[in-house]
Amino acid sequence: MLIQSRDNPKIKLYTRLRDKKSARVDEGLFVLEGERLVAEALKEGVGLRSVFYTRLAEERFSGLVSDLCALCGQEAFEISDDAAQKLAGTVSPQGIFAIASRLDKTPPLDKIVFGGKYLILNRLQDPGNVGTILRAADAVGVSGVYLCSSCDIYNPKLVRSTMGSLFRLPVADCLSFEDTVSLFRRSGIPVYASVVDQDAADLSEFKFPESCAVVIGNEGNGLSAGETSLCDGRITIRMRGNTESLNAAAAAAILLWELMK
Repeated sequence: MLIQSRDNPKIKLYTRLRDKKSARVDEGLFVLEGERLVAEALKEGVGLRSVFYTRLAEERFSGLVSDLCALCGQEAFEISDDAAQKLAGTVSPQGIFAIASRLDKTPPLDKIVFGGKYLILNRLQDPGNVGTILRAADAVGVSGVYLCSSCDIYNPKLVRSTMGSLFRLPVADCLSFEDTVSLFRRSGIPVYASVVDQDAADLSEFKFPESCAVVIGNEGNGLSAGETSLCDGRITIRMRGNTESLNAAAAAAILLWELMK
């Protein structure tokens, strides 16, 4: 079926899901854009509900489009270039889009195991930062990531930034920070706060225990004194050069590397 109008109900549904968290929550759906991301979703068994592609995308990615059409059946739509521009959330769209069912990201309360290493993100609000952190966490092989009062994991920018890691990585995003820390401590797993403080333990010299969790706080304000006090210890990335701090994604990459050594 060919969709030509920007006002088609399917096009309007996609744009609502792209632009509004409330729509994603109400519908239980989120959106994907781009050949690589849609291909990763297909590979990882994400529940694809609808797919949209331009004539050029069908020519460029014929194998993928064929597989998507076979999967989605009557919910696979060729769209005009004008309709594709309405869907696009990137500067140089590839002409392939999908609507997917929200992932099974129920908090793994029964999946925290001694021996695992975890990351807790508290009050992080930049989708690009969080997506980049999730990608790094997937790359080094952490056991799971907990998001507390952070941005929506189905924000399109966050989903794109993960480059498919969101589909593979255990992620929980509906517990408060206090409840998350309490959960780990009840499981016998210590929690360490990442802070900018010269009095905290130097990350380069710190020996992480066999199983633990590390917390990264808000991009601008970090962790409050009250939040830090809930943790078992404090660690810091000691700066050797002229900068005073790193952004959350850069700090997370360094912490994750040391955590998983």
